[in-house]
Amino acid sequence: MTTPQQKMDQLGISLPALAKSVGAYVPAVRVGNMVCTSGQLPLSDGKLVSEGKVPTETSVEEAHSAARQAVLSALAAVCSQAGSLDNIAKIVRVNVFVNSAPGFTDQARVANGASELLLEVFGDSGKHTRCALGVAELPLNAPVELDLTVELKPGV
Repeated sequence: MTTPQQKMDQLGISLPALAKSVGAYVPAVRVGNMVCTSGQLPLSDGKLVSEGKVPTETSVEEAHSAARQAVLSALAAVCSQAGSLDNIAKIVRVNVFVNSAPGFTDQARVANGASELLLEVFGDSGKHTRCALGVAELPLNAPVELDLTVELKPGV
């Protein structure tokens, strides 16, 4: 059976560096066998992969890719508490906030960028509940922000 880290390696994907908090919060908190992350932006090398409202300034496809990048940042935050992707038993919940232009209602399609990657890496353990919400603004004019809740394996 392929582990999540082996799957990431096969896909040629690595986790970004843990994003530093820019306020009075921490990237992730562990309570028992659960880890919850703070909101994560789609950063690569410390810069947003795209900016602006969807779909007028950032296309749905770009925002979909941004959601994929943001979930990698969230997984990095989880690993700061769990030690490894392989210590994750279950992806429980993903909340995706989409910087939406007036009238845009396809937030679920954007959120699929994150959900599809989680399913690809974690298989059945990646099946999760989700909210995909349209919002008026996001920090740094990011197209998406998301947070993640995971369950860790016993004994981790």
